[in-house]
Amino acid sequence: MARIAGVDLPRNKQIVIGLTYIYGIGNTTAKKVLADAGVPETVRVSDLTPDQEDKIRQGVDNIRVEGDLRREVNLNIKRLMEIGAYRGIRHRKGLPVRGQHTKNNARTRKGKKTTIAGKKK
Repeated sequence: MARIAGVDLPRNKQIVIGLTYIYGIGNTTAKKVLADAGVPETVRVSDLTPDQEDKIRQGVDNIRVEGDLRREVNLNIKRLMEIGAYRGIRHRKGLPVRGQHTKNNARTRKGKKTTIAGKKK
């Protein structure tokens, strides 16, 4: 099992898909890392040679991923809340931040309200 950036990649998946299991690496970034490392996208994680793993690790080390990225995102949100920006206020209240309407939807962000319709005694 390949372990890159502190994440165990699934063995039976192609490496381009396996890299997306790392927080901060999507499909485009995974393809870019593999192109720089010279590793074909279709090879399975279990079939990687140690040399290929090292090249991929070096490519991922140049990108901010996992703990560093999570910390940076959280600090950005805290900064918005401290300066009293509109987006920070929305974060503090637990409402959608990016301009979505909240009259009917936004259940994911606002939380699910449990209503009992027509409960009989």
